[in-house]
Amino acid sequence: MKKLTLGLSALALSVSAATAQASCDSGEIVAKLSHVTGGTTHPKVVAANKLAERVNAEMNGTMCIEVYPNSTLFGDSKELEALLLGDVQILAPSLSKFGSYTDKFGVFDLPFIFKDMDAAMRFTNSDDGQELLGAMQDVGFQGLGYWMSGMKYFSANKPLLKPSDANGLKFRVQNSDVAKAMIAAMGGSPQPMAFAEVYGALQTGVVDGQENTWSNIYTKKFFEVQDSTTETSHQLLAYLFMTSQEFLDSLPADAREQFIAISKDVTNEANLAVKAKEQGNRQNILDGGGKINTLDAAARKEWVDAMKPVWKQFEDQIGADLIEAAANS
Repeated sequence: MKKLTLGLSALALSVSAATAQASCDSGEIVAKLSHVTGGTTHPKVVAANKLAERVNAEMNGTMCIEVYPNSTLFGDSKELEALLLGDVQILAPSLSKFGSYTDKFGVFDLPFIFKDMDAAMRFTNSDDGQELLGAMQDVGFQGLGYWMSGMKYFSANKPLLKPSDANGLKFRVQNSDVAKAMIAAMGGSPQPMAFAEVYGALQTGVVDGQENTWSNIYTKKFFEVQDSTTETSHQLLAYLFMTSQEFLDSLPADAREQFIAISKDVTNEANLAVKAKEQGNRQNILDGGGKINTLDAAARKEWVDAMKPVWKQFEDQIGADLIEAAANS
């Protein structure tokens, strides 16, 4: 029987340990799960640890997951290569990471494409969203599900009350053409940068602002080195819970079926818990001295009007039908 160095609370999805490191038994199939997020409350951390807990208990003797959080195994610039090389078996990168492999996931980066998380979940659970999980099979990647982290909000070293307030500012973005175009539409300068470098870059003025969920802003303490955060809800942050096709095919049929079933259960359970977790971390930011700017309907419309032309800019690459399906979710 393996021993987990995993602290579990009474809540099914609340995991207090920073890692879910298992001492795998001889003969078990070992899957290393690497991600770049730290802390104990972030939705990705909770989902990853819950997946390890479930697999290691229910597939004991057959399969074992070791979790390596906070870039302790691979950073976000190396993890996809490591997956193809077989040095890691499970990842959960941001959906913005796949522009080199497919343009389709760019639909998630389009500003204001989803009204809220409920709309995003309707899309990911739809036939169109599920079909996207196999969009990179030709490369060797296979999506298992979408791990939601919440909607994104802009922060900067000055208040951002309207899009023109971002004019001339440098914003950290993920290396996504859609995200870069979004910042340019505000008059800002997009600066692609690894997630682990963001706090230091904000602190030293290398960049002026960033965009993220309440959970990322709180767990990485971005609010400590920013004037304020504006509640734009302009974009979804979600992760592609994924493996390699090679690893999935290597599993015995019954083990593969059980692993996929557990993966779906954990994904659904974790996503349903995200909204409450996000609101908790929003309050944590306020309790920690951070400032949040809210937008009324007129102010929000000004942001939407400034950003929506980005949809048309990427229609050919992403696909008009896919954009329409997401927007109507």
